[in-house]
Amino acid sequence: MVMSAEAWGLFLVACLMLNIAPGPDLIFVLSRTLGHGRKAGFAASFGVCSGAMVHVLAAALGVSAILATSATAFMLVKYVGAAYLVWLGIKAMLSREGMLQIEGKHKPGATAWSIYRQGVLIDVLNPKAALFFMAFLPQFIPHDGSLSALLILLDTLFLGAIVIASGLLVEAGYIMLAAPLGTYLRNNKTIARRIDRLVGGLFIGLGAKIALTD
Repeated sequence: MVMSAEAWGLFLVACLMLNIAPGPDLIFVLSRTLGHGRKAGFAASFGVCSGAMVHVLAAALGVSAILATSATAFMLVKYVGAAYLVWLGIKAMLSREGMLQIEGKHKPGATAWSIYRQGVLIDVLNPKAALFFMAFLPQFIPHDGSLSALLILLDTLFLGAIVIASGLLVEAGYIMLAAPLGTYLRNNKTIARRIDRLVGGLFIGLGAKIALTD
């Protein structure tokens, strides 16, 4: 793909700033890192990034336009996604053992695969992520007739992959910083329970915000 150095610089800076900003994805990655360690954090990160890749593919194929033009489709995905976040929050707040796995104990349902699936769902069920990729990526692709439909599709996938790769790098940094703190928290039951309530409240709040925001 041909872009000027200035355009590449703007694109990469935008990617970095967008991925640093806190949101449901980052909160989920951090909560799983604190609760279950570095491996779980990376499983969560790969999950949300896989979900993001679904949105990139949908934007490249024009499927995301359905959400932009159909109020019914947008509201359906929005409310299902909001409900899923609220459910995760309630689950964290009401869990007897808590979200944070105490060292030496195995917590059922906290496998890397289950965490990965949760991450995928959190991102796929976020309609604003779909609209973001649909609006953001085309700004860096010429639509003056110089590119064929196939090249536009491939360029959209390529730029989307860069956005997701930068997200992986940013989240990896957060995971590496949060993992040692998680080790300490998992050995302190009182603090662990408080973190459970805090994270649960954040997910419930995010779900409510998504449901109530146009």
